[in-house]
This record gives sequence, C-alpha cells and structure tokens, in this order.
Amino acid sequence: MKKHFFPLTTTNIILIISFAVFLFGSGYKYAQWKFTSDTHNVFSSIFYNTSNKKQDSVDFQLFWDTWNKLEQKFISKEKLDPETMFYGAIKGMVASLDDPYTFFLTPKENQQSKDDLGGKFQGIGAQLGLKDNRVVVIAPLSNSPAEQAGVRAGDFINKVDGKSTKDLTLFETVAKIRGPENTKVVLTLERKAKEFDVSIERKEILIPSVELSYVATGSARLADIKINQFGDTTNAEWNSAVDEVASAYANGTVDGIILDVRDNPGGYLESSVYVASDLLKKGQEVVRQESSDGSSKSYKVQRDGKLLTIPMVTLINQGSASAAEILAGALRDHGRTKLVGEKSFGKGSVQEALDLKGGAGLHVTIAKWILPNGDWINGTGIEPSMKVENMIDEENTVTEETDKQKKKAIEVLLQVIK
Repeated sequence: MKKHFFPLTTTNIILIISFAVFLFGSGYKYAQWKFTSDTHNVFSSIFYNTSNKKQDSVDFQLFWDTWNKLEQKFISKEKLDPETMFYGAIKGMVASLDDPYTFFLTPKENQQSKDDLGGKFQGIGAQLGLKDNRVVVIAPLSNSPAEQAGVRAGDFINKVDGKSTKDLTLFETVAKIRGPENTKVVLTLERKAKEFDVSIERKEILIPSVELSYVATGSARLADIKINQFGDTTNAEWNSAVDEVASAYANGTVDGIILDVRDNPGGYLESSVYVASDLLKKGQEVVRQESSDGSSKSYKVQRDGKLLTIPMVTLINQGSASAAEILAGALRDHGRTKLVGEKSFGKGSVQEALDLKGGAGLHVTIAKWILPNGDWINGTGIEPSMKVENMIDEENTVTEETDKQKKKAIEVLLQVIK
C-alpha cells in the first residue's frame, strides 16, 4: 500500500521547545518573544501546509500561550517534560477527529504495534478493540495468561491497576497492560453489567499466525486450519499449511477443510486477500475499498489457488474482526463456504499505518471496505449461515468435547463431502 508521510520535523521542534524552556529560565518576556519568533515559520510549514481553506483562521499563538502558562504556573515542575507534552498535543489533535481507529503513536507505542503483528511480545495475550468507544476484549489468545485467568471475548476493561480507561486511547490502555515478564497487572472487567477484578501475570507471548491439525471422524479425515491473525508471518505460514493440505487432498488422505477464524482480530488487509486467493477463482473480487474522495479499489484474486475444489466450512464468532471478516465474507459471498458459529465483530474500516519522524506512528482511517455482495458490515458484523453458541463455563474453557461450533462444522462438512 502506498504510504503518505505527514511532514513533521519532530527533532527540530523538540530542540526548539527545549531551547525555549531554557530561555524561560532567563526571563519570561524575552523567552515568549524569542520562542514565537523562532518557531513561527516552522509551525507554519507543519500546520498550514494543507488544503484546508480555514487554515488562516487558526491562531497558533494560543498553543504557546498555554504552554508558557503551564511552564509558569504548574506546581509539579518535574512533570513538564517537553517531549511528553509535544506528543500529548499531537495525540489531542488526532483524537479530536473522534474516530477510535485513527490515533497517533509515540515511538514506544509504534514499536509495540509492530511487535504485535510480528507475533511476539510480553503481556497477557489478549487482543483489544473498541466498542461503543470503550475498550473491549476482542479475544484472549489460545493458552495465554489472559485466557487462563478467565478473560473472555466481549469483556469490557474498565480499569487497569485501578486507573480508569475511560479517558485513555486504545494504545494507552495496551501500554498500561503490557509490562515485563513475570510481573502482574490487575484488570477491572465488566461482563453482563457486573464488575470484577482479575490479576494476571504477564508472560512472553508467541503467536503463530496459522496452526494446522487434523480431525478424524468416521471414514473422513479433515484438515483444521486455524488463522489467529493476519500479521507479518501469516503468508509464509499459510503457504506451508496449504502445500501440506493440497498434497494430502490430491492423494486422498484429506477430504475437506475446517477454516477457523474465530477470535481472529484481523491485521493486514492484503494478507486476508492473499489467503482468499488460494480458495477463490482467479479474477473473483475479495473486497472493495471505498475512499472518502469517492474513489474505489477492488482487490481481486491475482493467482491460481491451490485449494479451489476442496470442500470447506468456516468458523466465525464475535472475536472475528476486520481482515478475518473480509476473508469469511468473501468466501460466503462467492458460495465457497458455509459459515458456522456466531455473528462477527463488525469492523468495516481500513486503516493505513504510517511511520513518522523519530519512530512515531500514525494509524489513520482512509476508507471503508465493502464485501463482494455490497455489504458494509461496520457495527453489524456477519451473520453465520448456522448459528451455534458455545457455552463457556466459569473456567473459560472450551475443549474438543464441548466445542459445539466445531462439531457443527464437522457435521456440515461431512454432508458436503458426501
């Protein structure tokens, strides 16, 4: 995807800010004059180099007036860190757009985001999102500390170590939950309008993108492909699984596929298109992206897939989001699969991840995506062909014996094979 960089000169600005703070110690009036004079051209290039026709009405002197008053009046001088204040100002600007999926990342937060998609980090092992502007658990990862502590998909996180998440961004919440291995974090969760605390010990989390196993039932042998997320390693891991399954199907030792995208929070759009391209015919549309300027881009299958004829069923639930919904929805719309499980999460917007100066980042909503049949599922999700709900016990465990959704998928798939 083409990247567009916002022309921030972070290093220069921080140096200017630091210089101004130094001058303030020598005399407020002189510093105020010098600071305004030296930075006028810099901030003109940053804030006025846009196509916004209202730019002339913005008097940025208010920013510096506020900055200087804080320097002069605020009682806790040790908290007046120029870099933190600078990043906070940018966060506020981005947050004013009132889009929960458009946010600014400090260098540390941006690296955490990259680590997530790389499949390795230290934390509790839960994918978080936003629902009704509240931080919600999309899904705990399999065998993670979060899952073992009883965290469930759909739980709202109201507090982290006693601090409310109400005024925190998603990434600020994630940053507070993250921490060194073998340390603990206390989450205040809300489930069915009831609050309770859960103490979780952080561990190093390793997330395989694709897991392949087999299910033997009667005379049939089924490949069970679980896609946990669409990240940096997904395509390579998918290729390995596909080669094995395609070979087994060709020699008659595998009869069908259960494609499991339950509790998959999404990731790279292009990766979901790549996976779909082994299951749909060349030229078929996977998803259409529509931008605010009225332009659109269609993502179609560009190669000859290896699993075009093998019978399959797809599992979804409320933790299936974004790129996972694109894959499941495209397969459904082209009649390639039946969907079994629960209604999906319902995230139908596209974000572009931009790397900025100094390691900072910006995730910005650039478009909405539309399924091949024209559905925009934002906020509504995808309804399964056959709705089956797993009854999770107080231990938050689902075993092969109690997984009603998978049992139904097997039953449906066996009917297709016959």
